Amino acid sequence: MPFTPARPRTPASRNAPRNAGRHRRPRPRSDDGLERALAEVAARPEPEARTFGQFGLPPELVTVLARRGLHEPFAIQTRVLPDAIAGRDVLARAVTGSGKTLAFGIPVLARLAAGDGRTTTRAPGRPRALVVVPTRELARQVADVLAPLAHALGQRVTTVVGGLPIAKQIDQVRRGVDVVVATPGRLLDLMERGACSLDAVEITVLDEADHLADLGFLPDVRRILDAAAGHPDRPVQRMLLSATLDRGVDKVVRDYLRDPAVHAVAPPADLAQAMDHRVFTVRPDEKVAVAAEIAARPGRTLFFVRTRHGADRLAKHLGKADVAAAAIHGDRSQNQRQRALDAFAAGHPRVLVATDVAARGIHVDDVDLVVHYDLPADHKDYLHRSGRTARAGASGTVVALAEPWQQRDLARLHRDARVTPTTTATVGTGHPAVREVAESGTPIVVDPAVLRGERHGARPERPKRRPRGAAPKGARPGRHGARPARAAR
Repeated sequence: MPFTPARPRTPASRNAPRNAGRHRRPRPRSDDGLERALAEVAARPEPEARTFGQFGLPPELVTVLARRGLHEPFAIQTRVLPDAIAGRDVLARAVTGSGKTLAFGIPVLARLAAGDGRTTTRAPGRPRALVVVPTRELARQVADVLAPLAHALGQRVTTVVGGLPIAKQIDQVRRGVDVVVATPGRLLDLMERGACSLDAVEITVLDEADHLADLGFLPDVRRILDAAAGHPDRPVQRMLLSATLDRGVDKVVRDYLRDPAVHAVAPPADLAQAMDHRVFTVRPDEKVAVAAEIAARPGRTLFFVRTRHGADRLAKHLGKADVAAAAIHGDRSQNQRQRALDAFAAGHPRVLVATDVAARGIHVDDVDLVVHYDLPADHKDYLHRSGRTARAGASGTVVALAEPWQQRDLARLHRDARVTPTTTATVGTGHPAVREVAESGTPIVVDPAVLRGERHGARPERPKRRPRGAAPKGARPGRHGARPARAAR
């Protein structure tokens, strides 16, 4: 649904960024015009079903998608692909797990391959497409999805994120890449060092823009969009995908997207209905024990907590109950976080404990249970956490462990999220409702190589070399050399 044209905005201050205002579109006259447009398109009938081969994509791209078992697009992909492939700016609202990555990724790669009158050759330090995401984990997820498709077209994808050596990322960008998937802070670092220029960018994507706003990245995002402004005769195509459009995201839409094609599917209420929401009322002294009983289930389980310390503490408690669990939060290095995610995806351990910020990039298939160990701050965080399950049309269960004094707050969260849960009062270990959840889930078969640490980033520890002539570890010196250590009692 197009917006009403008007005169472009101009910088309001002499100190505005150099490219501020260039190619920006005006604000709609009504503040709720954007929301009305999204509601209108969401209510439209589903487009006619099509296969990926019917969108005019490069044959190599269609072949790779077919090898991955992808023949027909999801709803958001069916809506977005025609406009995005045609080069229009796109605003799309869809919940997490609905297929947004391919909705923007396929058009990006297809348009770069076609060239559309522009060069198809990589230039050092000058990417041709940019995907901005809120977290390192999401950057890795997006790059992992796009890389095999890009490879089939002779294109290169790289990530530019914090928490990893910057020198290696600078080297990769300077060697020439087609698509950069980046978090805002690290991308600005590379730009300030002169290692990455955005003057050749043809397509810019903001993925999960609402989470970019949550984490305070919007000022940095504006600097990036201004730097990737293109030229009057060669405007940059921009796509913005988000689950919600509040917290300043609507201003970015109005300021930077030119007459965007608006698409929306699966509002949060629809997603909530695809899940089985339950509330277990627990006493404080029973909460850890109930969590451990649930965590011992055969399927993957994702626990959410409020704080970094709380994540480590819960993982430790579960370990004492003989339930292997990994924790991810902001105090962990990027390598530690990625190893934990890879291991969780591989099925060992089957339990992951996460804080809200660290979980922004958790896109793991077959997570059929999410547990709110600590209640979220608001209903949007509740929906985001819960969205880690019931992905891509699958079903899932969401359990909130609430102490008696939290019932009123939880009821408000569910009301705002349009969720009607099943509530079980005062449960403890062995309660039938707890046992039902604890026995749910399909058992995960773990590759033996994962258990040996040979896959998913973990390498088996090599034995340390002993200096020549040194006694074996544990040996005690004797009259005639090393004496074997005694067997442990």
